[in-house]
Amino acid sequence: IFTFFMLMLVTGDNFIQLFLGWEGVGLASYLLINFWFTRLQANKAAIKAMLVNRVGDFGLALGIMSCFTIFQTVDFSTIFACASAFSEPHHYFIFCNMRFHAITVICILLSIGAVGKSAQIGLHTWLPDAMEGFPTPVSASIHAATMVTAGVFMIVRCSPLFEYSPIALIVITFIGAMTSFFAATTGILQNDLKRVIAYSTCSQLGYMIFACGISNYSVSVFHLMNHAFFKALPFLSAGSVIHAMSDEQDMRKMGGLASLLPFTYAMMLIGSLSLIGFPFCTGFYSKDVILELAYTKYTISGNFAFWLGSVSVFFTSYYSFRLLLLTFLAPTNSFKRDILRCHDAPIL
Repeated sequence: IFTFFMLMLVTGDNFIQLFLGWEGVGLASYLLINFWFTRLQANKAAIKAMLVNRVGDFGLALGIMSCFTIFQTVDFSTIFACASAFSEPHHYFIFCNMRFHAITVICILLSIGAVGKSAQIGLHTWLPDAMEGFPTPVSASIHAATMVTAGVFMIVRCSPLFEYSPIALIVITFIGAMTSFFAATTGILQNDLKRVIAYSTCSQLGYMIFACGISNYSVSVFHLMNHAFFKALPFLSAGSVIHAMSDEQDMRKMGGLASLLPFTYAMMLIGSLSLIGFPFCTGFYSKDVILELAYTKYTISGNFAFWLGSVSVFFTSYYSFRLLLLTFLAPTNSFKRDILRCHDAPIL
């Protein structure tokens, strides 16, 4: 069901199909977070995800309605063809007796939808909690890689509209840059293995959003594709570690697992190196280009994004190596029974 709605969202040529896919993905996400329905924490996380996503969905719905009000259609190709004609100042919405440029209003509302779905700053709280209820393989293959990038995809899909609204571009640049910095600094302080990876997802989504804000949508999609691969690796490795440690998720209670889980350690190391942008890994190519483009923008928002993005790279390296150190390399802190039972998952 999740995959069906995701395909529906991606293949839609109008806002209605995109919105149906969007809502379907949100529903499937709610059901998946509540998979272990006997856990109270999973129930709470599912309700929280549903409610926080409603804020973003409300923004998207208002954006689509505004689009229909101005363009009299919800078809992408027609809207993009007419966008230049409607970008003039005499097309506006009146709210509280004030005039607001129509396309700017539409873009801001659409970006609120993206902020909700892509767990950007302010509406980010559902993503780390969502890790509580998720079966790890699902959170790796579908949730971390696919669903949370729907917001980024939607901004890229509506890029011809955003290009006619410099204010909306500046807003999403600031939101993306602040998210990448905030999520990276929060990730440093987490002790739960899956929450660290969840905050790192949040941080990388910030990079994608601010890449859209500096009008480099292709680079944003490039990072999105790379991120889908190199984020699935740490998630699956984390699942392997948690399974081997009898469902223990606290990194402080692990340690010394490199010799017991050599394959998992190797995979986690590769994923972490790509995440921090180590040379010749996939993450290096996309993340480096995003920062380079932000640097060459020579605007206040571009400089802001570049500096916060650069500082976030340092914090990303810190929490990635902290995760590796506490889980695999530090002296062991776990129970003897867990260590004796600990082994790599079989190939088949």
